Amino acid sequence: MPRIPVLDSETGEVKKELEVSSNVFDAPLHRAVVHQAVVAYLANNRQGTACTKTRGEVSGGGRKPWRQKGTGRARHGSIRSPLWVGGGVVFGPKPRDYDQRLPKKMRRIALKAALTAKLKEGDLLVVEDIRLEAPPKTKKALSLLDRFGIKDERTLIVIDRSDDVLYKSTRNLPNVSVSHVDSINTYDILLHKKLLLTESALRRIEEVYGLEKRPA
Repeated sequence: MPRIPVLDSETGEVKKELEVSSNVFDAPLHRAVVHQAVVAYLANNRQGTACTKTRGEVSGGGRKPWRQKGTGRARHGSIRSPLWVGGGVVFGPKPRDYDQRLPKKMRRIALKAALTAKLKEGDLLVVEDIRLEAPPKTKKALSLLDRFGIKDERTLIVIDRSDDVLYKSTRNLPNVSVSHVDSINTYDILLHKKLLLTESALRRIEEVYGLEKRPA
């Protein structure tokens, strides 16, 4: 079973080691499934509200702008032709649904593959607990990250409880995101260079995903 060092939140030094589930942190790296999960996540976040008007939907243009012959100008039937400025759009976007349905089993395979990749690359850190004292201050969050040597890295912090002080202390940091353990997804894990888990969040992940059978 893989072993992960647990860091002290006050000193940043290794305090102990934990044995973690091989079903979660030593899972097969199914690249195709991971790619499909990322594509589905991005597609499901698209609003699909882009809309253009065809020549039949643009207002005006009911009268022929000039007679067919004798003016020396090109023949036109409407000022709302796609050839005219302010005219309709040919084959433009219309509102549509971009949602892609990904089976639950595939989502879990992709998530476990992403967690395994982070661990093998040395980008997964576990801390005993994260508690910042009120009032919220960005300086406190920077000091915390500096203890772990990830101050300048794009980091995803995963916790298992609501923590307004932590959220407010990190919201001005463009490279830091805070997520609840029940809301993590493959895209967010891969988007960030470092993944910082609390020990309780790690155990929650194992509780949810560790009892599943490993795919063949």
